[in-house]
Amino acid sequence: MPEFKHLRLEVEDGLATLAVDRPEVLNALSFETVGELDRAFAWLAEEVCVRAVVLTGAGDRAFVAGADIRELAKLDADGARESSRRGQATLARIEGFAKPVVAAIHGFALGGGCEIALACHVRVIAATAKIGLPEVTLGLIPGYGGTQRLPRLVGRGKAMELVLTGEPVDGREAFRIGLADVLVDPQPLPASKSEAAALVRKATMDRARGLARTIMKRGPVAIRHAIEAVRRGSDASLEEGQSLEAALFGLCLATHDAKEGTAAFLEKREPRYQGR
Repeated sequence: MPEFKHLRLEVEDGLATLAVDRPEVLNALSFETVGELDRAFAWLAEEVCVRAVVLTGAGDRAFVAGADIRELAKLDADGARESSRRGQATLARIEGFAKPVVAAIHGFALGGGCEIALACHVRVIAATAKIGLPEVTLGLIPGYGGTQRLPRLVGRGKAMELVLTGEPVDGREAFRIGLADVLVDPQPLPASKSEAAALVRKATMDRARGLARTIMKRGPVAIRHAIEAVRRGSDASLEEGQSLEAALFGLCLATHDAKEGTAAFLEKREPRYQGR
């Protein structure tokens, strides 16, 4: 397993948990951290034992609170453009990952943190989380794909409002508008803020891991093709999307997993998938 300075990676029973590990700065994304994320997902892609990934932030206060502003302030226009393209490439790797990536969002998910969440396949969010794209408050715009992915999830009007105001929303509102897919709202919360934050993070992680493990029970080849169909089809016309779906459906049906899955259904037993 590779070693990282700013990430913590654990793999147990096929489920990888990858945490941005800079809690002292609310897991802010330094350029080095972005590079480590890219390297981590490249490694995870090659590990056949890994079936799903839960992506989160270390500590109880933040998922990822944004970019490292000290680094951004030193860039000129060319450096900023290159930084944006590197970040976009890393998030494209996450979005196009052939295994399910579930974001477990607690605390702050701002700027680059929100953009990372947008690139994940499923977003599990705590009701108390704060998520948004506040770049305009710094005289900037999102640079890691936020202006492109957010409208595809919440619609152009709502995305325009969130980007132009720079105001974050809480987890309940994120769930309501479609920015998040699963809402976690443990009640009652302890009176202590630190204990409440720890409980919220644990509940969010438990829900994200439970969801990931449910997906891991399905056919791995089917999961890979389903991710591709939804990801590529959402940017295509209905006719093009359905053509892609038909092609991938045909590829699925020719696999050992499909034969095993249909046989298990008819024989009323649990399938034993092999990922081929």
